[in-house]
Amino acid sequence: MKRTTGVCLVMAFLFLAGPAASAQEGWSAELAAKVDKVFAGMDKPTSPGCALAAVRDGRVVYARGYGMANLDHDIVITPSTVFHVASVSKQFTAAAILMLAGEGKLSLDDDVRKHIPELPDFGTTITIRHLIHHTSGLRDQWELLILAGWRYSLDLITDDDVLQVMSRQKDLNFRPGAEHLYCNTGYTLLATIVKRVSGQTFREFTSARLFKPLGMTRTFFRDDHAEIIKAQAYGYVPNGDAFKLSVTNFDTAGATSLHTTVEDLALWDRNFYDGRVGGQALLVDLLKKGVLGNGEELPYASGLVHGTYRGLATVGHGGADAGYRSDFVRFPTERFSVVCLCNLSTSNPGELTRRVADIVLEGKLGPAPAQPAADDRPVIALTAEELTRYEGLYCQRGTENYRKLVARNGTIETVWGQYGTALRTVGRGLFAGRTTDLFVEAGADGRRRLTETVRGSTVKPVVFEAVDLYAPTPAQAAEYTGIYHSEEIEPAYRVEVTDGRLYLRRLKVAPVTLEPLDRDVFRGSSGTLRFSRDARGRVTGFTLSNGRIRNLRFTKDTIGPRPLP
Repeated sequence: MKRTTGVCLVMAFLFLAGPAASAQEGWSAELAAKVDKVFAGMDKPTSPGCALAAVRDGRVVYARGYGMANLDHDIVITPSTVFHVASVSKQFTAAAILMLAGEGKLSLDDDVRKHIPELPDFGTTITIRHLIHHTSGLRDQWELLILAGWRYSLDLITDDDVLQVMSRQKDLNFRPGAEHLYCNTGYTLLATIVKRVSGQTFREFTSARLFKPLGMTRTFFRDDHAEIIKAQAYGYVPNGDAFKLSVTNFDTAGATSLHTTVEDLALWDRNFYDGRVGGQALLVDLLKKGVLGNGEELPYASGLVHGTYRGLATVGHGGADAGYRSDFVRFPTERFSVVCLCNLSTSNPGELTRRVADIVLEGKLGPAPAQPAADDRPVIALTAEELTRYEGLYCQRGTENYRKLVARNGTIETVWGQYGTALRTVGRGLFAGRTTDLFVEAGADGRRRLTETVRGSTVKPVVFEAVDLYAPTPAQAAEYTGIYHSEEIEPAYRVEVTDGRLYLRRLKVAPVTLEPLDRDVFRGSSGTLRFSRDARGRVTGFTLSNGRIRNLRFTKDTIGPRPLP
C-alpha cells in the first residue's frame, strides 16, 4: 500500500509541475502563470486538454501541454504530442498546389476536369482557383456522404468514396465564382491534383517538399486510418461526468487529415518570415485573397483567412473533426503567433488563442471587443388575442429559410420541431431574441412581413414573407409516402406516415420527423425537403437542401412501396 501511494504522489507531482513546459528568455514566470490560468479548467489528470505554443519571430517562446492525450493510459499532453488538426490542413494543401503552379506544372486557371476527368461537366468551367477559395459551387463532400449513408468519423471514408459521389453529381450549388461557400470537396480535389501532377502520393509530395525541408519531423498527412502514430492525442466528447472516445476514420487527405504538433507548426510559422520553402513568391500567393466574379474581395486566401482582432491584422485558420479542435493564428505586424491544438470537442481553441494574445500583446491591442449592450427595453404585455396576430410561418423569398412563430405561454416563441425559444415582447410586433430583433408588420399588400435584424450590427436585415402554414390531412400526408431515389447518391429514402406524422427513413439513420411548413415543404434534421408534382398533381419527387447542399434531387419510385433492405 505504501509503495502504491508513493508512486501516485510522484505522478501527481510530475503532472502539477507542468508536463514538458518550455519557455525562452524574455518569457517571465508571471507571464507563464497568466497563460496557464487560461487553460486551468482542463489542466488535470481526468480531462482531455490542449497543447499550446506561443511563437515570436518564428521561434517558440512558450510551449506547454494541459490535460491528457490518452485517458485510457494516463498519458499527458506535451508540446510534442501529435494531433489531428482538421481544416488547419488546408493551408498546406494550397501550398502544395501553389508550388506546382510556380513550377509551371499546372495553372490556377486550369479547368479542374483537365486533371480530374471523373468530375462531371456542369456546363461551366470550375478552375483550380475556384477550389482554393471555396467559390466552385460544388457540394460539400461530408454532407453528401452523410446523405449517401456514411456515418461521419465512424465508417471509413476514402478518396475514392469522395470521387465516386462527386462523379454522380448533376448540379452545382451556384455558378462558379458567384459566391463563397466553404467546401471541403475542393481541397480533397486539390490533393488529388497534386498526386496526379507530381506522380507521388499526396503524403509523399508534402512530406518531401514541405515538411522535411522545414524540419517538421512529426508532421504528415495520414492516408491510412490503421496506421500507428506514436505520441498521438485521442479525441474525446463529453459523456455525462466523463468522456467518450471520438476519433476520425479517414483515408482521405487534403481537406483534413494533417497530423502535427504545436512545435512543428512553429517551424511553418517561421517560413512566413524566412521563406525557406517556396521563397517570397509562395508566401505572396498563399496570402492573396480570393475574388468573386463581380470583383468582390474575400477574406479567404489559400487555406488561410484574413481578419482583425482588437485592431491588429490576423491570418489563420481553425479546424474541427470528431473530438479534435484546433486554431493557428498569426499577428503579422507583431511577428507573433499562437497555436492551440485540443482533443476535446467542447473546447474553443479560437477563443483560447486570442485570450493568450490578450496577455502577451497587452498594450499593443486596441480596445477589447465591445460586449453586446444589455437589452434593457421593458417588456410589454399583449393579450393572447394580440399575440396570435403575429404567429405564423414566414419564408425568405427564393430560399429554404423559414421562421415559425407561435404564441405560447404569454409570449411569442420561434419554433423548430418540438422545441421553442421564447422571445421578449418589447413593442407591438417587435420581439427580441438573445442577439436579434424580429419585427412583424403588414405590408402594402396587406400580407405580413417579418424583418430580422442583428442588434448592433451593420449586417443587412433579412426580410421574410408570411406563407400559409401547411397542416396536411391524413389523405394529403399519404400523397408523400413512398420510396425515393437520387441518381447522385445510392441509398433509398422512404417517406412514411406513423401516428399521423410524416417520417423520413433510410439505412443507418434513426427516422427523421418531417415538420410541415409551406405546402409541399417539410423540414427535418437532414434538411429541408421541397416536394414536386406533375401536371395531374401527383407527387413525383423532392429536392433536399441543407447548409452546404442545395437542391439535391430525388425521384419517387413508381413501382410501389417495398421494404427497405
